[in-house]
Amino acid sequence: MAVSRALKRLLRIRDLEEEQARLALEAAAGDLRRLEHAQLGAAERNRRGRHLVLASASTGEYPDRLAGLEESRAAMRLALTLAPRIADAARQAEDLREDFLAARIERRQAETLVDEAEARDARAADRGAQQALDDWFGNRRHRAANEARPADRESTATAREKP
Repeated sequence: MAVSRALKRLLRIRDLEEEQARLALEAAAGDLRRLEHAQLGAAERNRRGRHLVLASASTGEYPDRLAGLEESRAAMRLALTLAPRIADAARQAEDLREDFLAARIERRQAETLVDEAEARDARAADRGAQQALDDWFGNRRHRAANEARPADRESTATAREKP
């Protein structure tokens, strides 16, 4: 009995589900990296703003000081806005990672079922081939024994007639 079409179809579906889960996980991880990169950019913007404030203190440039303070405030607002979004993205990525691992487990289980069915089919085919060889060999020996018997009968019959 060959591996059923239903098992093969199940394996294909599980494979597709795993691929979709992997792609969703990669997309979520990309979004998380983008948000983290934006957070690093906000920290860098804050650092530049503070540096501008310090530089304006030594030069006495009031517009540079205001620009530096505003840069720092904007960077802090951005960082405050990004923090919950990063947390949500991290949770979503973790959920998608769990979904991906579950899909992988389901695919591997289906793969195991198909492999076991194929192995069972191979064993059955081997047993059938061995049985065919055994039958052929048995028939050959039986045929050789039957062909030898008439010759033995004739030789015993001629041996009885000679005395």
